[in-house]
Amino acid sequence: MKKHLLFATTIIIQTSSLFFANTSSAQTVSTLAGSGYSGFTDATGTAAQFSNPTGIAIDVSGNVYVGDRVNNRIRKITPAGVVSTLAGVNMVGFLDGNGTVAQFSDPNGVAVDASGNVYVGDKNNHRVRKVTPASVVSTFAGNSTAGYTDGTGTSAQFYSPVGIAVDTTGNVFVADFDNHRIRKITPLGVVSTIAGSGTAGFADGTGTAAQFNYPAGVAVDASGNIFVADAGNNKIRKITPAGVVSTVAGSTAGFTNGTGTAAQFNYPTGVAVDAYGNILVADEANNRIRLISPNAVVSTLAGSTIGFTNGIGTAAQFQYPYGVAIDASANVYVADMMNNSIRKITTSVSVSNFDVKNNVKIYPNPASVSFTIECTGLSNAKLQVMDIVGKELMKQSFSTDSYTLNIENLPAGMYLIKLSCEQGTATEKIIKN
Repeated sequence: MKKHLLFATTIIIQTSSLFFANTSSAQTVSTLAGSGYSGFTDATGTAAQFSNPTGIAIDVSGNVYVGDRVNNRIRKITPAGVVSTLAGVNMVGFLDGNGTVAQFSDPNGVAVDASGNVYVGDKNNHRVRKVTPASVVSTFAGNSTAGYTDGTGTSAQFYSPVGIAVDTTGNVFVADFDNHRIRKITPLGVVSTIAGSGTAGFADGTGTAAQFNYPAGVAVDASGNIFVADAGNNKIRKITPAGVVSTVAGSTAGFTNGTGTAAQFNYPTGVAVDAYGNILVADEANNRIRLISPNAVVSTLAGSTIGFTNGIGTAAQFQYPYGVAIDASANVYVADMMNNSIRKITTSVSVSNFDVKNNVKIYPNPASVSFTIECTGLSNAKLQVMDIVGKELMKQSFSTDSYTLNIENLPAGMYLIKLSCEQGTATEKIIKN
Protein backbone atom coordinates (compact mmCIF):
# COMPACT_ATOMS: atom_id res chain seq x y z
CA MET A 1 0.00 0.00 0.00
CA LYS A 2 1.15 3.53 -0.74
CA LYS A 3 2.87 5.80 -0.09
CA HIS A 4 -13.81 6.47 32.85
CA LEU A 5 -15.41 3.92 35.91
CA LEU A 6 -17.68 6.89 36.59
CA PHE A 7 -20.14 7.60 39.22
CA ALA A 8 -23.07 9.69 40.14
CA THR A 9 -25.32 8.96 43.03
CA THR A 10 -26.51 5.42 43.64
CA ILE A 11 -26.36 2.33 41.41
CA ILE A 12 -26.25 -1.33 42.17
CA ILE A 13 -23.97 -3.39 39.95
CA GLN A 14 -26.38 -5.67 38.13
CA THR A 15 -24.21 -8.70 37.57
CA SER A 16 -23.92 -12.10 39.14
CA SER A 17 -20.56 -13.03 37.67
CA LEU A 18 -18.19 -10.90 39.72
CA PHE A 19 -16.22 -13.71 41.33
CA PHE A 20 -12.65 -13.32 40.12
CA ALA A 21 -9.15 -14.38 40.90
CA ASN A 22 -6.78 -11.78 42.30
CA THR A 23 -5.61 -9.61 39.41
CA SER A 24 -5.91 -5.89 38.86
CA SER A 25 -7.53 -4.20 35.90
CA ALA A 26 -5.44 -4.24 32.73
CA GLN A 27 -5.72 -4.31 28.95
CA THR A 28 -5.11 -7.97 28.12
CA VAL A 29 -4.23 -8.92 24.54
CA SER A 30 -5.04 -12.43 23.31
CA THR A 31 -5.40 -14.14 19.94
CA LEU A 32 -8.97 -14.72 18.81
CA ALA A 33 -8.02 -16.51 15.59
CA GLY A 34 -5.10 -17.08 13.27
CA SER A 35 -1.98 -19.21 13.41
CA GLY A 36 0.44 -16.37 12.82
CA TYR A 37 1.45 -17.84 9.47
CA SER A 38 0.13 -16.67 6.11
CA GLY A 39 -2.26 -19.17 4.58
CA PHE A 40 -5.89 -20.12 4.26
CA THR A 41 -7.69 -22.47 6.62
CA ASP A 42 -11.20 -22.33 8.02
CA ALA A 43 -10.98 -23.70 11.56
CA THR A 44 -11.23 -22.65 15.21
CA GLY A 45 -8.91 -20.18 16.92
CA THR A 46 -5.22 -20.52 16.15
CA ALA A 47 -5.85 -23.47 13.84
CA ALA A 48 -7.34 -21.02 11.32
CA GLN A 49 -5.18 -19.10 8.85
CA PHE A 50 -5.39 -15.65 7.29
CA SER A 51 -3.16 -13.79 4.85
CA ASN A 52 -2.67 -10.11 5.63
CA PRO A 53 -6.08 -9.37 7.21
CA THR A 54 -6.90 -5.66 7.13
CA GLY A 55 -10.51 -4.59 7.72
CA ILE A 56 -12.50 -5.72 10.74
CA ALA A 57 -16.09 -5.21 11.92
CA ILE A 58 -18.43 -6.65 14.56
CA ASP A 59 -22.16 -7.33 14.36
CA VAL A 60 -24.72 -7.08 17.16
CA SER A 61 -24.28 -10.78 17.99
CA GLY A 62 -20.53 -10.49 18.46
CA ASN A 63 -19.52 -12.07 15.17
CA VAL A 64 -16.35 -10.60 13.69
CA TYR A 65 -15.95 -9.98 9.95
CA VAL A 66 -12.53 -9.70 8.33
CA GLY A 67 -11.27 -8.40 5.02
CA ASP A 68 -8.74 -11.18 4.32
CA ARG A 69 -6.80 -9.20 1.77
CA VAL A 70 -4.31 -11.56 0.13
CA ASN A 71 -6.77 -14.46 0.28
CA ASN A 72 -9.35 -12.25 -1.50
CA ARG A 73 -12.03 -13.46 0.86
CA ILE A 74 -14.38 -12.12 3.52
CA ARG A 75 -14.10 -14.24 6.63
CA LYS A 76 -16.42 -14.59 9.63
CA ILE A 77 -15.41 -15.45 13.20
CA THR A 78 -17.99 -16.44 15.80
CA PRO A 79 -17.57 -15.34 19.45
CA ALA A 80 -16.21 -18.85 20.09
CA GLY A 81 -13.46 -18.29 17.51
CA VAL A 82 -14.85 -20.49 14.73
CA VAL A 83 -13.61 -19.12 11.40
CA SER A 84 -15.52 -19.62 8.14
CA THR A 85 -15.57 -18.04 4.69
CA LEU A 86 -18.51 -15.74 4.06
CA ALA A 87 -17.60 -14.98 0.45
CA GLY A 88 -14.76 -15.04 -2.04
CA VAL A 89 -12.25 -17.48 -3.44
CA ASN A 90 -8.46 -17.41 -3.56
CA MET A 91 -8.43 -15.83 -6.97
CA VAL A 92 -7.91 -12.19 -7.93
CA GLY A 93 -10.87 -11.09 -10.01
CA PHE A 94 -14.30 -9.59 -10.09
CA LEU A 95 -17.52 -11.54 -10.00
CA ASP A 96 -20.80 -11.00 -8.20
CA GLY A 97 -22.48 -14.17 -7.01
CA ASN A 98 -23.08 -16.47 -4.07
CA GLY A 99 -20.42 -17.26 -1.49
CA THR A 100 -17.26 -18.75 -2.96
CA VAL A 101 -18.47 -18.10 -6.52
CA ALA A 102 -17.87 -14.38 -5.96
CA GLN A 103 -14.48 -12.82 -6.59
CA PHE A 104 -12.68 -9.85 -4.98
CA SER A 105 -9.39 -8.10 -5.62
CA ASP A 106 -7.61 -6.91 -2.49
CA PRO A 107 -10.65 -6.51 -0.22
CA ASN A 108 -9.70 -4.13 2.57
CA GLY A 109 -12.16 -2.41 4.89
CA VAL A 110 -15.38 -4.04 6.04
CA ALA A 111 -18.45 -2.75 7.88
CA VAL A 112 -21.66 -4.46 8.95
CA ASP A 113 -25.13 -2.94 9.26
CA ALA A 114 -27.93 -3.73 11.70
CA SER A 115 -29.37 -6.33 9.32
CA GLY A 116 -26.08 -8.22 9.04
CA ASN A 117 -25.14 -7.00 5.56
CA VAL A 118 -21.38 -6.62 5.15
CA TYR A 119 -19.95 -3.81 3.02
CA VAL A 120 -16.48 -4.22 1.55
CA GLY A 121 -13.93 -1.76 0.20
CA ASP A 122 -12.85 -3.86 -2.80
CA LYS A 123 -9.70 -1.85 -3.40
CA ASN A 124 -8.30 -3.04 -6.71
CA ASN A 125 -11.75 -3.49 -8.24
CA HIS A 126 -12.50 0.14 -7.34
CA ARG A 127 -15.89 -0.91 -6.05
CA VAL A 128 -17.86 -1.08 -2.84
CA ARG A 129 -19.40 -4.54 -2.57
CA LYS A 130 -22.29 -5.80 -0.44
CA VAL A 131 -22.52 -9.28 1.08
CA THR A 132 -25.86 -10.37 2.55
CA PRO A 133 -26.11 -12.71 5.56
CA ALA A 134 -26.87 -15.44 3.00
CA SER A 135 -23.49 -14.71 1.32
CA VAL A 136 -24.96 -13.11 -1.82
CA VAL A 137 -22.38 -10.68 -3.18
CA SER A 138 -23.39 -7.69 -5.31
CA THR A 139 -21.86 -4.38 -6.38
CA PHE A 140 -23.19 -1.53 -4.26
CA ALA A 141 -21.34 1.26 -6.09
CA GLY A 142 -18.42 1.78 -8.43
CA ASN A 143 -17.17 0.13 -11.60
CA SER A 144 -13.96 -1.37 -12.91
CA THR A 145 -12.48 1.96 -13.97
CA ALA A 146 -10.42 3.83 -11.40
CA GLY A 147 -11.50 7.44 -11.31
CA TYR A 148 -13.62 10.02 -9.60
CA THR A 149 -17.30 10.49 -10.36
CA ASP A 150 -20.25 11.09 -8.06
CA GLY A 151 -23.34 9.26 -9.26
CA THR A 152 -25.59 6.30 -8.59
CA GLY A 153 -24.44 2.69 -8.31
CA THR A 154 -22.08 1.59 -11.06
CA SER A 155 -22.09 5.03 -12.70
CA ALA A 156 -20.01 6.30 -9.78
CA GLN A 157 -16.24 5.91 -9.72
CA PHE A 158 -13.76 5.31 -6.90
CA TYR A 159 -9.99 5.01 -6.89
CA SER A 160 -8.86 2.36 -4.40
CA PRO A 161 -11.64 2.44 -1.81
CA VAL A 162 -10.38 0.98 1.44
CA GLY A 163 -11.96 1.98 4.77
CA ILE A 164 -15.71 1.47 5.17
CA ALA A 165 -18.24 2.49 7.84
CA VAL A 166 -22.03 2.33 7.98
CA ASP A 167 -24.42 4.38 10.10
CA THR A 168 -27.69 3.38 11.74
CA THR A 169 -29.75 4.48 8.73
CA GLY A 170 -27.75 2.50 6.18
CA ASN A 171 -25.53 5.22 4.77
CA VAL A 172 -22.09 3.89 3.87
CA PHE A 173 -18.97 6.03 4.22
CA VAL A 174 -15.83 5.30 2.23
CA ALA A 175 -12.19 6.29 2.60
CA ASP A 176 -11.43 6.74 -1.11
CA PHE A 177 -7.70 6.22 -0.71
CA ASP A 178 -6.16 7.36 -4.00
CA ASN A 179 -8.79 10.07 -4.52
CA HIS A 180 -7.91 11.59 -1.13
CA ARG A 181 -11.60 11.99 -0.42
CA ILE A 182 -14.31 10.76 1.94
CA ARG A 183 -17.37 9.60 0.03
CA LYS A 184 -20.94 8.75 1.08
CA ILE A 185 -23.29 6.16 -0.43
CA THR A 186 -26.98 6.32 0.47
CA PRO A 187 -29.03 3.11 0.89
CA LEU A 188 -30.20 3.69 -2.71
CA GLY A 189 -26.62 3.72 -3.98
CA VAL A 190 -26.27 7.47 -4.56
CA VAL A 191 -22.61 8.45 -4.19
CA SER A 192 -21.53 11.94 -3.13
CA THR A 193 -18.38 13.56 -1.78
CA ILE A 194 -18.40 14.51 1.90
CA ALA A 195 -14.95 16.10 2.08
CA GLY A 196 -11.62 16.29 0.32
CA SER A 197 -10.31 18.23 -2.67
CA GLY A 198 -8.87 15.25 -4.51
CA THR A 199 -5.31 16.52 -4.10
CA ALA A 200 -3.05 14.94 -1.49
CA GLY A 201 -2.31 17.47 1.23
CA PHE A 202 -3.40 18.73 4.59
CA ALA A 203 -6.05 21.38 5.19
CA ASP A 204 -8.87 21.66 7.70
CA GLY A 205 -11.96 23.27 6.22
CA THR A 206 -15.42 22.53 4.90
CA GLY A 207 -16.20 19.94 2.25
CA THR A 208 -13.93 20.04 -0.78
CA ALA A 209 -11.86 22.86 0.74
CA ALA A 210 -10.37 20.28 3.13
CA GLN A 211 -7.48 18.02 2.14
CA PHE A 212 -6.50 14.49 3.09
CA ASN A 213 -3.42 12.43 2.31
CA TYR A 214 -4.31 8.78 1.62
CA PRO A 215 -7.19 8.39 4.08
CA ALA A 216 -7.29 4.72 5.08
CA GLY A 217 -9.94 4.23 7.77
CA VAL A 218 -13.33 5.71 8.65
CA ALA A 219 -15.78 5.39 11.53
CA VAL A 220 -19.08 7.12 12.27
CA ASP A 221 -20.68 7.90 15.63
CA ALA A 222 -24.36 8.07 16.62
CA SER A 223 -24.44 11.83 15.97
CA GLY A 224 -23.24 11.42 12.38
CA ASN A 225 -19.68 12.63 12.94
CA ILE A 226 -17.15 10.84 10.76
CA PHE A 227 -13.66 10.04 12.05
CA VAL A 228 -10.85 9.46 9.57
CA ALA A 229 -7.49 7.76 9.94
CA ASP A 230 -5.61 10.13 7.65
CA ALA A 231 -2.64 7.83 7.13
CA GLY A 232 -0.37 10.01 5.01
CA ASN A 233 -0.88 13.00 7.29
CA ASN A 234 -0.36 10.94 10.49
CA LYS A 235 -3.52 12.47 11.94
CA ILE A 236 -7.00 11.58 13.08
CA ARG A 237 -9.54 13.91 11.50
CA LYS A 238 -13.22 14.62 12.26
CA ILE A 239 -15.96 15.55 9.80
CA THR A 240 -19.20 16.96 11.19
CA PRO A 241 -22.56 16.22 9.54
CA ALA A 242 -22.22 19.68 7.92
CA GLY A 243 -18.93 18.64 6.34
CA VAL A 244 -16.60 20.67 8.56
CA VAL A 245 -13.22 18.95 8.80
CA SER A 246 -10.96 19.42 11.84
CA THR A 247 -7.97 17.65 13.36
CA VAL A 248 -8.67 15.64 16.52
CA ALA A 249 -5.10 14.54 17.20
CA GLY A 250 -1.72 14.02 15.57
CA SER A 251 1.02 16.06 13.97
CA THR A 252 4.16 14.77 12.29
CA ALA A 253 5.12 11.10 12.01
CA GLY A 254 6.41 9.70 15.29
CA PHE A 255 5.25 8.33 18.59
CA THR A 256 4.14 10.61 21.41
CA ASN A 257 1.22 10.38 23.80
CA GLY A 258 -0.32 13.75 24.56
CA THR A 259 -3.29 15.97 23.87
CA GLY A 260 -4.49 16.87 20.39
CA THR A 261 -1.74 17.97 18.03
CA ALA A 262 0.90 17.37 20.72
CA ALA A 263 0.44 13.64 20.08
CA GLN A 264 2.11 11.74 17.25
CA PHE A 265 1.05 8.77 15.12
CA ASN A 266 2.90 6.89 12.42
CA TYR A 267 0.68 5.96 9.48
CA PRO A 268 -2.61 5.31 11.31
CA THR A 269 -4.86 3.09 9.19
CA GLY A 270 -7.80 1.91 11.31
CA VAL A 271 -10.22 3.88 13.45
CA ALA A 272 -13.27 3.03 15.57
CA VAL A 273 -15.44 5.06 17.94
CA ASP A 274 -17.47 3.85 20.90
CA ALA A 275 -20.79 5.12 22.27
CA TYR A 276 -19.00 7.46 24.71
CA GLY A 277 -16.78 9.27 22.24
CA ASN A 278 -13.57 7.28 22.79
CA ILE A 279 -11.66 6.78 19.54
CA LEU A 280 -9.54 3.67 18.95
CA VAL A 281 -6.72 3.88 16.42
CA ALA A 282 -4.68 1.17 14.73
CA ASP A 283 -1.36 3.02 14.65
CA GLU A 284 0.15 0.76 12.02
CA ALA A 285 3.81 1.77 11.78
CA ASN A 286 4.03 2.27 15.56
CA ASN A 287 2.69 -1.26 16.10
CA ARG A 288 0.32 0.02 18.75
CA ILE A 289 -3.36 0.48 19.44
CA ARG A 290 -3.95 4.03 20.63
CA LEU A 291 -6.87 5.55 22.50
CA ILE A 292 -8.14 9.11 22.09
CA SER A 293 -10.45 10.27 24.89
CA PRO A 294 -13.41 12.60 24.23
CA ASN A 295 -11.19 15.54 25.24
CA ALA A 296 -8.49 14.48 22.73
CA VAL A 297 -6.02 12.94 25.18
CA VAL A 298 -4.02 10.26 23.35
CA SER A 299 -2.68 7.24 25.23
CA THR A 300 -1.46 3.75 24.35
CA LEU A 301 -3.99 0.98 24.90
CA ALA A 302 -1.68 -1.87 23.93
CA GLY A 303 1.45 -2.66 21.96
CA SER A 304 5.11 -1.65 21.94
CA THR A 305 7.84 -2.78 19.59
CA ILE A 306 7.17 -4.87 16.50
CA GLY A 307 6.63 -8.59 17.11
CA PHE A 308 4.03 -11.03 18.32
CA THR A 309 3.30 -11.40 22.02
CA ASN A 310 0.07 -11.78 23.93
CA GLY A 311 0.11 -9.97 27.24
CA ILE A 312 -0.97 -6.93 29.18
CA GLY A 313 -0.87 -3.42 27.72
CA THR A 314 2.53 -2.43 26.42
CA ALA A 315 3.93 -5.90 27.11
CA ALA A 316 1.93 -7.11 24.12
CA GLN A 317 3.29 -6.87 20.58
CA PHE A 318 1.70 -6.38 17.15
CA GLN A 319 3.12 -6.38 13.63
CA TYR A 320 1.54 -3.64 11.53
CA PRO A 321 -1.97 -3.67 12.98
CA TYR A 322 -4.26 -2.32 10.27
CA GLY A 323 -7.92 -2.45 11.34
CA VAL A 324 -9.63 -1.95 14.68
CA ALA A 325 -13.19 -2.41 15.97
CA ILE A 326 -14.88 -2.17 19.36
CA ASP A 327 -17.95 -3.95 20.69
CA ALA A 328 -20.63 -2.79 23.13
CA SER A 329 -18.68 -4.25 26.07
CA ALA A 330 -15.55 -2.23 25.20
CA ASN A 331 -13.66 -5.27 23.89
CA VAL A 332 -11.32 -4.20 21.10
CA TYR A 333 -10.57 -6.36 18.05
CA VAL A 334 -7.51 -5.86 15.86
CA ALA A 335 -6.66 -7.07 12.37
CA ASP A 336 -2.97 -7.71 13.06
CA MET A 337 -1.97 -7.68 9.42
CA MET A 338 1.58 -9.03 9.25
CA ASN A 339 0.99 -11.43 12.14
CA ASN A 340 -1.87 -12.89 10.07
CA SER A 341 -4.01 -12.93 13.20
CA ILE A 342 -7.09 -11.39 14.74
CA ARG A 343 -6.29 -10.16 18.22
CA LYS A 344 -8.65 -9.23 21.06
CA ILE A 345 -8.04 -6.69 23.81
CA THR A 346 -10.15 -6.98 26.95
CA THR A 347 -10.22 -5.07 30.19
CA SER A 348 -9.65 -7.68 32.85
CA VAL A 349 -11.70 -7.07 35.99
CA SER A 350 -10.99 -9.15 39.02
CA VAL A 351 -11.65 -9.77 42.67
CA SER A 352 -10.22 -12.01 45.36
CA ASN A 353 -12.47 -14.01 47.62
CA PHE A 354 -15.53 -11.86 48.12
CA ASP A 355 -18.78 -11.43 46.25
CA VAL A 356 -19.05 -7.86 44.98
CA LYS A 357 -22.69 -8.25 44.06
CA ASN A 358 -23.72 -9.12 47.60
CA ASN A 359 -21.20 -7.04 49.54
CA VAL A 360 -20.93 -3.84 47.51
CA LYS A 361 -23.46 -1.51 45.91
CA ILE A 362 -22.38 1.27 43.57
CA TYR A 363 -25.04 3.60 42.30
CA PRO A 364 -26.21 5.17 40.06
CA ASN A 365 -24.73 3.72 36.92
CA PRO A 366 -24.69 5.61 34.61
CA ALA A 367 -23.92 8.58 36.84
CA SER A 368 -23.57 12.27 36.12
CA VAL A 369 -22.78 14.21 39.32
CA SER A 370 -21.70 11.72 41.97
CA PHE A 371 -21.85 8.07 42.85
CA THR A 372 -22.36 6.31 46.14
CA ILE A 373 -20.61 3.16 47.20
CA GLU A 374 -22.07 1.09 49.99
CA CYS A 375 -20.01 -1.69 51.57
CA THR A 376 -20.83 -4.15 54.31
CA GLY A 377 -18.09 -5.70 56.40
CA LEU A 378 -15.15 -4.26 54.45
CA SER A 379 -12.05 -2.99 56.26
CA ASN A 380 -9.69 -0.14 55.23
CA ALA A 381 -11.44 0.45 51.92
CA LYS A 382 -9.79 2.45 49.14
CA LEU A 383 -11.50 3.67 46.00
CA GLN A 384 -9.81 4.57 42.71
CA VAL A 385 -11.37 6.06 39.57
CA MET A 386 -9.38 5.32 36.41
CA ASP A 387 -9.74 5.82 32.69
CA ILE A 388 -10.11 2.73 30.55
CA VAL A 389 -6.37 2.27 30.14
CA GLY A 390 -5.91 2.24 33.93
CA LYS A 391 -4.61 5.78 34.52
CA GLU A 392 -5.66 6.92 37.99
CA LEU A 393 -7.88 10.02 37.95
CA MET A 394 -9.21 10.09 41.53
CA LYS A 395 -8.42 8.25 44.75
CA GLN A 396 -10.12 8.18 48.16
CA SER A 397 -9.92 6.14 51.36
CA PHE A 398 -12.98 5.65 53.53
CA SER A 399 -13.98 3.72 56.64
CA THR A 400 -17.76 4.19 56.65
CA ASP A 401 -20.31 1.76 55.21
CA SER A 402 -21.44 4.40 52.69
CA TYR A 403 -19.37 6.94 50.78
CA THR A 404 -20.32 9.42 48.02
CA LEU A 405 -17.73 10.71 45.55
CA ASN A 406 -18.34 13.76 43.35
CA ILE A 407 -17.36 13.15 39.72
CA GLU A 408 -19.09 16.16 38.18
CA ASN A 409 -15.84 17.45 36.66
CA LEU A 410 -15.03 14.23 34.81
CA PRO A 411 -15.95 14.20 31.11
CA ALA A 412 -18.61 11.81 29.89
CA GLY A 413 -17.37 8.36 29.01
CA MET A 414 -16.47 4.92 30.29
CA TYR A 415 -14.34 4.54 33.42
CA LEU A 416 -13.08 1.89 35.80
CA ILE A 417 -13.72 1.86 39.53
CA LYS A 418 -11.36 -0.17 41.66
CA LEU A 419 -12.26 -1.04 45.24
CA SER A 420 -9.50 -2.38 47.48
CA CYS A 421 -9.83 -3.60 51.04
CA GLU A 422 -8.43 -6.25 53.35
CA GLN A 423 -10.83 -8.82 51.88
CA GLY A 424 -9.57 -8.29 48.30
CA THR A 425 -9.95 -6.05 45.28
CA ALA A 426 -12.55 -5.61 42.57
CA THR A 427 -12.63 -3.58 39.37
CA GLU A 428 -15.73 -2.81 37.34
CA LYS A 429 -16.69 -0.62 34.40
CA ILE A 430 -19.07 2.28 34.92
CA ILE A 431 -20.46 5.07 32.74
CA LYS A 432 -20.59 8.79 33.35
CA ASN A 433 -23.15 10.68 31.30
